[in-house]
Amino acid sequence: MRLPDGLVAVVKRDCPTCVLVEPVLRRLGAAVWCQDDAGWFEGDDTDLELSYRLGVETVPTLLRVVDGAETARVVGWSREQWAELTGVPDVGEGLPEHRPGCGSLSVDPFRVDALEARYGGSGLASRRVELAELEDEHEALFDRGWTDGLPVVPPTPERVLRMLRGTTRAPAEVVAVVPPDLVECTVEKVAVNAVMAGCLPEHLPVVLAALEAATAEEFALHGLLATTYFAGPVVVVNGPVAARIGMNSGVNALGQGNRANATIGRALQLVVRNVGGGRPGEVDRATLGNPGKFTFCFAEREQGSPFAPLAADRGVPGDAVTVFAGSGVQPVVDQLSRDPASLARTFAACLRVNAHPKLPMAFDALLVVSPEHGRVFREAGWDRARLLAELEELLTLPGEELVRGVGGMAEGVPAGLAGARLPKFRPGGLLVAHAGGDAGLFSAIVGGWVAGETGSAPVTREVRA
Repeated sequence: MRLPDGLVAVVKRDCPTCVLVEPVLRRLGAAVWCQDDAGWFEGDDTDLELSYRLGVETVPTLLRVVDGAETARVVGWSREQWAELTGVPDVGEGLPEHRPGCGSLSVDPFRVDALEARYGGSGLASRRVELAELEDEHEALFDRGWTDGLPVVPPTPERVLRMLRGTTRAPAEVVAVVPPDLVECTVEKVAVNAVMAGCLPEHLPVVLAALEAATAEEFALHGLLATTYFAGPVVVVNGPVAARIGMNSGVNALGQGNRANATIGRALQLVVRNVGGGRPGEVDRATLGNPGKFTFCFAEREQGSPFAPLAADRGVPGDAVTVFAGSGVQPVVDQLSRDPASLARTFAACLRVNAHPKLPMAFDALLVVSPEHGRVFREAGWDRARLLAELEELLTLPGEELVRGVGGMAEGVPAGLAGARLPKFRPGGLLVAHAGGDAGLFSAIVGGWVAGETGSAPVTREVRA
């Protein structure tokens, strides 16, 4: 848009200072554009394009234009500054010497994203999809296969730009190569799916970290997708970021009702689906799956925990995520144990049946210790390492109980291992976290997937702004 030479002003009628200087502008013969009333002056800027392109932050703004280019600018009303810019010494005679202006509609937080998307050359590289006038946008997303079976938020350019403000990372930065199609995924693509999942901008750094962890080679995301087993990514968040973005580590921590928990885990799953091509019935071959494949994300409850933060114990202190290949939640009930040795035996008995009681070193697990159970360990001075050492001893099992056919069960280990003592979990195959509400002598086991080189290893990554 080429500006006319001479005096140009931007105003809005809902601004007392703009109303104050209206007679002055008319006497000066300025070309005036109004932001909120198309009939007040000849210039109609109700679409705010001119204000946006000029970078107007306050109205009235008065400019001098020469050869289509701005050469001077005054913001608000100042008799001295207006006289200098216009060359009219007695400009605004009878008006106060100074009055501050009002905020421009073009910097209204509720409008700025739409204006940037419309006029700003946003730089978004994602393909634009035009919908027919009568097409329902939510049904259109279902029809195109971009949802997880639940409605998603349409990822308009405005929403994607707003989401990208949650990180300092460049939209074009490649975050990961996402299986199974091995597609490069940029920050922008993650933001698109975070919008669809219902995330807030402050959730985006956690989603990015979760994706980095889930696409690490040792996590084996392609195999996790292709397996007929139940498992999918489980995200455990540590550090001040969890409280900062409102995550739930307390009552119902593994359940519904918290936006950050629900949408961060869902965003990771949508990236895998929409960018990587991991769709059920195609590469995703789960026989039954589990509800956690919609979303499974929670914050560790660090306050009052008997353990150091999980991520810190895994070498990443502060804001971090740990991604674990989890298959669902198994309840653990012990309302009578008041000493750590007794409670550890309960945990061991329940952990023994993980996947199958006769399969050692086959499947990992995540033990989520509740605060009431955690208090037993805290008061006894047991940290994570002490509990894991006790569980390892309790879960080193006699081979003769595990061989095929024992107990009338064909499943088990080969008969040649009858004389061996076999650990239930491989080294590093059992994780321990702390979460849940204050009341309830219940903990939980999140069963894992195949352990070791043939399966998935948990991965921890730092959350970066």
